[in-house]
Amino acid sequence: MQIVQRPTPEPSTLSAHDRVYRTLRTQVMHGELAPGHALTLRGIAREFGVSMTPARESVQRLVAEGALTMSASGRVQTPELGNERIEELASIRALLEPELGSRALPRAHSALIDRMEAINAANTDAVLRGDAVTYVRTNLEFHRTLYLRAQSPAMLAMVETIWLQLGPTMRALYGRLRRNTPPPHHRMIVAALKAGDEPGLRLAIRTDVTQGLRHLTQ
Repeated sequence: MQIVQRPTPEPSTLSAHDRVYRTLRTQVMHGELAPGHALTLRGIAREFGVSMTPARESVQRLVAEGALTMSASGRVQTPELGNERIEELASIRALLEPELGSRALPRAHSALIDRMEAINAANTDAVLRGDAVTYVRTNLEFHRTLYLRAQSPAMLAMVETIWLQLGPTMRALYGRLRRNTPPPHHRMIVAALKAGDEPGLRLAIRTDVTQGLRHLTQ
């Protein structure tokens, strides 16, 4: 009896649910949607050209991750975080991200540092152009590039869940601060990597991930 092997599905054949979920997740994480931005299942289905079922499944999944909130009446929106919640999430970042940086340090080769400097240059350019979404995206890309070298996928997944919940808030923070100069702590992170300075790296990451959020609770 001959066994017929079926071809592996190409990325283009992703389910409608996966396509909607991934796109919405990225939009929330990168601050493309402001805090309190309302969404409807019909609007999502229309925007992505899908039926109500994948739209509903995607929203339910994002609600479970804290990327969206759903009221008792079924109203769906991006999170509007209070001071206590912001401080809690900032504290979690301050615990996990320095640890990821420390684990990545032994594998921080020159090519990685060059890549991080290039991302930071794009982050600086976003600040100068007043581009909040690109600022949030490149800021997270800078950190993720380093943390991937930690080879700690479970810990990184936890951190990305925090980023997801904070995405709209980070956009609001950018608008409140009206930055015209980039934050200095990325340069401190790169300098610590080049020097192999583990305590300095931990301090730079901890300061970077918490200092900005404090402006939202003042």
